[in-house]
Amino acid sequence: MSPLTDHELTELLAADRTLAVVRAASIPDAAALAAALRAGGVRSLELTFTTPDVLTYVRRAVEGGDGTVVGVGTVMTGDQARAALDAGAQFLVTPGIRAEVARVAVEAGVPVCLGAMTPSEVAQALDLGSSVVKVFPARQVGPAFLKDLQGPFPGIRLLPSGGIDASNARSYLDAGALAVCCGTSVVPPAAVEGGEWEDIAARAAAFTAALPAAQVVGS
Repeated sequence: MSPLTDHELTELLAADRTLAVVRAASIPDAAALAAALRAGGVRSLELTFTTPDVLTYVRRAVEGGDGTVVGVGTVMTGDQARAALDAGAQFLVTPGIRAEVARVAVEAGVPVCLGAMTPSEVAQALDLGSSVVKVFPARQVGPAFLKDLQGPFPGIRLLPSGGIDASNARSYLDAGALAVCCGTSVVPPAAVEGGEWEDIAARAAAFTAALPAAQVVGS
């Protein structure tokens, strides 16, 4: 599976309005997990380096071939970034500003979403080539913060993560987020580790049903 362009990733996120972030101790069938999320309307999946042996799961999800876009998150170093790309990751995500990760991604032509918490970090993320800026932890700042960022950063593509569920996702999107990360409310670790794919598909469907219509992304 080929890496995405920046525009292809932003188009996908704008269409689905969400990205699933999975943190679990193990994933019995990564391809089945991707298929379950896709059945619920979530076509992009972030597996993270906090999961032991995550690159094995990345390969299996990519090889599943159902069209799900698979990325790797919690990427902290250039070596991790290169390993993730070698495993087939189509985009990279960090929890904060990681210049070396950004450099590897940009040189490889792969989208990177750098984490930021302050306007200075947002500006730095943009300078480093972040396709979409991940606002983390979003629960600490709330939707109003995203709206305020639109002033000095018009047109910025924001991806809030942390503490978002079906009850508050729309408020972040209405405040200007390109998309939101869905985590434990859609992919609880116990459900992932137990291979409860029907439950995860239902959770994904309920989450996406609560989201507003797709955005239109310019070229």
